[in-house]
Amino acid sequence: MQVHHNIDNLPVFKNAVITIGTFDGVHSGHQQIINTLKDAAVAAGGESIIITFHPHPRKVVSSAVTGIRLINTLSERIELIEKAGVDHLVVVPFTDYFANQTAEEYIKDFLVDKFQPHTIIIGYDHRFGRERMGDYKLMEEKAIVYNYQLMEIPLHLLDTIKVSSSNIREAILHGHVEEANQLLGYTFFFEGEVVHGDKIGRTIGYPTANLKSTDEEKIVLGDGIYAVYTEVDGSRYKAMMSIGFRPTVNGKKRVVEVNIFNFETEIYGKTIRVYVKKYLRSEVKFNGLEELKQQLHRDKEDSLAVL
Repeated sequence: MQVHHNIDNLPVFKNAVITIGTFDGVHSGHQQIINTLKDAAVAAGGESIIITFHPHPRKVVSSAVTGIRLINTLSERIELIEKAGVDHLVVVPFTDYFANQTAEEYIKDFLVDKFQPHTIIIGYDHRFGRERMGDYKLMEEKAIVYNYQLMEIPLHLLDTIKVSSSNIREAILHGHVEEANQLLGYTFFFEGEVVHGDKIGRTIGYPTANLKSTDEEKIVLGDGIYAVYTEVDGSRYKAMMSIGFRPTVNGKKRVVEVNIFNFETEIYGKTIRVYVKKYLRSEVKFNGLEELKQQLHRDKEDSLAVL
């Protein structure tokens, strides 16, 4: 897959078949759209193209939006769309200037001039242009003028995607990771930089990698203990993860810690990936480190049973 970040330097596409959206999650509903896109590109003897935006359009057009939490970072979205087998991904820098194009300018100056589309695949509720004045009806009228075909994404699929995306976010926020994974169609993952902690874990035989998020917009799981896999320098390890305030040691801030099994390498400063398989239990305050150590032994056994 070719990824394009400069919309002023795009190649000449062959019979471009395009669809447009944020594709946050690239979940099972999105996969249906992607399959439709690929099939239509094959039928047209052309290339499949997804157009997406960065930053999230709501960060630019809405002053009320704070703390957007996305299922995927941009790099994760790119990775997942590439795995889906799309020919091109165009990442449009979403700016005030871009947002303030009229709907007609969006169609002519952006879609037509830059892509020369053979086919455009969108939902009937797709809105675009200044103040979101453009709609499917306008796109349909201009299809005759600019000689492209228009394919509608079925309403039931759009509803499924909206519900799935909302349910995935809610599931992740509340620690219901198995539900999220089922809706995603893959295991939820995130990345973090290993930073120094207070090193209490190593005093009781369970050293942890403290993780600092690499993207402030990435959604964070609810507090609790999880069975996970970690990926370090291309190798995968079984592990367990704690998210929370560590009440047993009177923790003052929320931390993400991963205990990697059978692993003793120093990895401070490295970015590691965590694949979250199952929620094990809630965070509990124990009567001292010895009681905590006993519970961590049980957590490890439970994690290994899952993994």
